[in-house]
Parts: sequence; C-alpha cells; structure tokens
Amino acid sequence: MISILVAAAVGLFATLLFTPVAIRVFRVLGWGQRVREPGPHYPQHQEKMGTPSMGGLVIIGAMGFAYLLTALIRGGISVTGLLVMGTGAALALIGFADDLLKVRRQRSLGLGKVAKLVSQAAVAVLFGLALIRLTPASTELSFIRDTGVDLGALFFLWVFIMVAASSNGVNLTDGLDGLASGSSAMVFAAYVIISFWQFRHTCSALPVESCYQVDIHTSLDLAILAAAALGAIAGFLWWNAAPARIFMGDTGSLALGGLAAALAIATHTQLLLVILGGIFVLETASVILQVVSFRLFRRRLFRMAPIHHHFEVLGWHEFTVIVRFWIVAGLAVIFGLGLFYADFLTRGGVT
Repeated sequence: MISILVAAAVGLFATLLFTPVAIRVFRVLGWGQRVREPGPHYPQHQEKMGTPSMGGLVIIGAMGFAYLLTALIRGGISVTGLLVMGTGAALALIGFADDLLKVRRQRSLGLGKVAKLVSQAAVAVLFGLALIRLTPASTELSFIRDTGVDLGALFFLWVFIMVAASSNGVNLTDGLDGLASGSSAMVFAAYVIISFWQFRHTCSALPVESCYQVDIHTSLDLAILAAAALGAIAGFLWWNAAPARIFMGDTGSLALGGLAAALAIATHTQLLLVILGGIFVLETASVILQVVSFRLFRRRLFRMAPIHHHFEVLGWHEFTVIVRFWIVAGLAVIFGLGLFYADFLTRGGVT
C-alpha cells in the first residue's frame, strides 16, 4: 500500500513542479495549440490559439519516473507492468508526431487517419504478442474476469480494437480544458482499486471461488503503475484546468487511452473498461452517430460533434460542460466499480 501512495505522490509532485517549466520551454519552441475556425457559436475558443500543447510528454515522463522509482525502492518490477507502460509510451510517440506535424504545418490536422491507425495497430499487436509470449496472460475475452471464451488468433485483433478505440476515445474527449485529463484520472483511480483488490485476493494466496487468477506481484505492480498515472494526471490537471495554461495534445490523449486499454487487458477487465470509460464511449458514439446520420439522411443529430461541443453551441458555458461531464465520468466509474465488487460478493467473497 505504501508503494502505491509513493508512486501517486511522486507522479503528482513531478507534474505540479515541472509542468510550468514545460510551459515556458514549449512557448520558446513554438509548440502552441492549433484550433479550427471556432465559428460564431463559441468564439472564445479562438483565445486558446497558441496555448502550449504536447503536455502529454510531462504526464508520461512523470508517470514513468514515479513508476520506475517506486520499483527501484521496492526492488522489483514485472514484465507486464513494463509492457503496459511501454504501450502508453509508444502511443505517446505517435501522438507527439501528430502534434509536431500540426505545429510545423500551422494547421489543426497532423497525421492522416490511415497512418495513425496503422501505427496504433503496430503498437497493439506488439503489445499482444509480448503479453502472450512473455507473461502467463490468456487469450480469453474478459469482463470482470475471464469469460471462458478463447479468442485465439482473434485476440490480437481484439487488442487492436481496444487500444484504438480507447486512445481515440480519449482523444475525441480532449476538446475542453481539463475534460479528458479529469475523466482519465477517475478511470486510473478505478484501476488502482481493481489492481490492488486483485492483489489482496489472488488465488495463490486465497484459493476460494471469489479469488482472481492473477500473479500477486504483477497485480501490485499494475496498481503502482495506475497510481503513478493518476498522480501525474492530477498534477497536470492543476495547470490544465480551465482556463488551461497547457494542453496534453494527442501526445497525452493517445497515451492515456492506450494505457487504460492495456491495463484493462492485463487485469482481465476488458469489457469493464467500456463502463469505467463511459464518458469516452459517449463522446465516440456521438461522432459515429453524427457521421452516419449525415451520410445516410443528410441530417445532423447534434449541433456539433463530439457531443461536448453540442452543449457549447446550445449556450452552455465551457466550465459548466466540463463539470457536468466530469459528473457523468464519475458516475460511470462508480457503476463499474460497483459491478466489480458485486461480482466478488456473489462468489462468496469476504472483505
């Protein structure tokens, strides 16, 4: 438990202290945010032009430092933890390339859709292969536990779908100051609880029906990694909250989404992520529905997609949208954790 608290504290203070440094450096480098033409509905977005972006570098750096430092203090680190962290770091590099292209081209479009998906697919497949070959991970589909449905070779396709959907979902949500970072922090807080709970109730230590078929050392390591991510995001949110002094950019959003997907796969809670990350599902679904509706019926379901912009166009203040969406994100996380705990109790688990 102390290791988890140390990782969270180190991640928190690292971003609290070094984000202002990054803001100054990024301004010198000209790494400013590019925004599309805001239009007449919410011209206040024009004010965001030039705000330092690529803050995801600070989040990933602080998270990695906190995780590795804690592992050094503990005297051990798991292969699974390294693979999960590596997946987040690799997606951060993809996001960084996307952000850098936006800066150099002086426009809001970076990597093409095909290039981004191919890059995400490569990272996902490498993560899946390494997980199967280097760890005792299974290829079964999981919800709160493994369901018994073996995906076989389709497991790698499933990993890609999870990584791409989660990373792009966070990316779509990252349109208002602190919305994606605050929502992501709640999801990683949930994975601190889930991983630590599995650590306390592994079948190797407590062979009962309610136990979890996970490695005890890996579970604790994943809890530490999730805590490091939570602390780093919380510290970054101090500077990212409205009015934001820095944005995480695709560097941060792709990394955090991919990291959440990797944690879900490693903790055997793949489908539970759909509930825990309900706000990201909502944002992604709004874009899909908008595109389908316009192409089939030439009508838009929303004033603008993703859906957080719809409410801005309706006249909601940006801060109101952010806080209310945080509430939705929190409720989704609470519901997901409730299902996780209910499953434990129905199997005769005792706290």
